[in-house]
Amino acid sequence: MADGPGFRTAIYCAGCNHACPGCHNPQSWNIDNGHWMEIDELMDIIKADSMSNVTFTGGDPFCQVEAFTELARRIKAETSKNIWCWTGYTIEEIQADERLAQMLPYIDTLVDGPFILAQRDTTLLFRGSPNQRIIHLTPVEEDVCPGAVELVKPR
Repeated sequence: MADGPGFRTAIYCAGCNHACPGCHNPQSWNIDNGHWMEIDELMDIIKADSMSNVTFTGGDPFCQVEAFTELARRIKAETSKNIWCWTGYTIEEIQADERLAQMLPYIDTLVDGPFILAQRDTTLLFRGSPNQRIIHLTPVEEDVCPGAVELVKPR
């Protein structure tokens, strides 16, 4: 599994309440296993690599949704980078929760859903089990990803 297409600056967060059996990064579940970084510090790292786009992963970035929303807002305001975000929540769960949904306007591609060990498939791009979806949220996202879906906005 990779952190998205092309060169990427991956921001791994600590904190995840999904605790998926077989998770590739279980040490990230406990928020105390990470170290705190200021958004300005992360922006310096992100801006320093002009060729890389950005990935939010973890842990689950939606477990620190306020901070990741601000980081995503700054990335969009200060760079032309796209953002891919992995989460154990489904997009339907995120959209139903106003607090979680605040980050969606800044995410270009969401890889949603919990990892299901019994469905593990190492042939899938950018996900570990077929229930997880690659969802392009913005028309700017032009990466060709077999298995990706696009959300059609209601009229």
